[in-house]
Amino acid sequence: MDTSDPDIIFDDKGICNHCKRYDEVYKKRIISLEDRDRKLKKLVDDIKLTGKGKKYDCIIGVSGGVDSTYIAYLAKNLKLRPLAVHFDNGWNSELAVSNIEKTLKTLDIDLYTHVVDWDEFKDIQLSFLKASTPDAEIPTDHGIIALLFKLAAKFNVKYILNGHNYATEAILPLKWGYGYYDSKYIKDVHGRFGKKKIKTFPIMGLPKLFMYTQVKKIKTVSPLNYVDYNKEKAMKLIQDELGWVYYGGKHYESIYTRFFQAYILPRKFNIDKRKAHLSTLINSEQITREEALEELALPIFPENGLMEDKEYVIKKLDISKAEFEELMNLPIKDFTSYNTIYDLMEKLKVYKKYLDFTS
Repeated sequence: MDTSDPDIIFDDKGICNHCKRYDEVYKKRIISLEDRDRKLKKLVDDIKLTGKGKKYDCIIGVSGGVDSTYIAYLAKNLKLRPLAVHFDNGWNSELAVSNIEKTLKTLDIDLYTHVVDWDEFKDIQLSFLKASTPDAEIPTDHGIIALLFKLAAKFNVKYILNGHNYATEAILPLKWGYGYYDSKYIKDVHGRFGKKKIKTFPIMGLPKLFMYTQVKKIKTVSPLNYVDYNKEKAMKLIQDELGWVYYGGKHYESIYTRFFQAYILPRKFNIDKRKAHLSTLINSEQITREEALEELALPIFPENGLMEDKEYVIKKLDISKAEFEELMNLPIKDFTSYNTIYDLMEKLKVYKKYLDFTS
């Protein structure tokens, strides 16, 4: 990590706040080796108990990526009965679709696909590009979370299993990715720059989140924190067992994500998200710093592929090349330029043990 994160702080030994936070998070979130089997068994028993007599006992999101595919594999191996949910925002790569199909067919898992209204979602995405923030993919992340809670409530399922894990995802600067639970942020950005009303896009404010978590008692859990999750080993396993195919980069199963992370972020915001991803892997001792630096020296994505993605994205967003360049040249901002619930959420940290949304 470096000063491309505007909020990074280094101590007199050259250690940054992200590494220090990783150590703190590790103690709180990563389950010790001696407790893993016992706590995982208890989690599985609880899921099975609350799902007794129901068609499904848990909900999982699937994108065709490594983490969600491994979660599907793990759930079936733990004898759970998951419903797989896919949020189709119009940007799926062929590999993503193929990975999802092969995984769920092999594991015999039912799939629910939510296809967003493209004109509506396109308007939201363009709004965030006009907002000129580096977290322009937040609408998709928020929509996935809102959809998972909605379907958990619909099927009276008490557990959502997500692929988030501290072994590979603990480090991410706040201003690189804010707003997963902040519907106020999304509504403000869209209200300023959008042209269409939000009618079908899944959106979830704090009252609805409180209802899901505190009234309906729906829990979001991260099973990958209960096991020894190694990215490279996980990829080999799902390749061998499920016929899964790698797509070239973290979250590159989405064409828009691939283009945003490989083109817009580095060229407009001077952000290379690989620095955060690789830093986490260094902290979890899955790679060395030298290996990470070697990977960073490689292109984020082949240039010819980027140009193809650029043409595709411009055409799909229904804008001209000149309009795209105008978006690229807008003054850089971040979420603090817009109305959010960030200050409120910081205050609510005092009550975190009562309002914890994940475990």
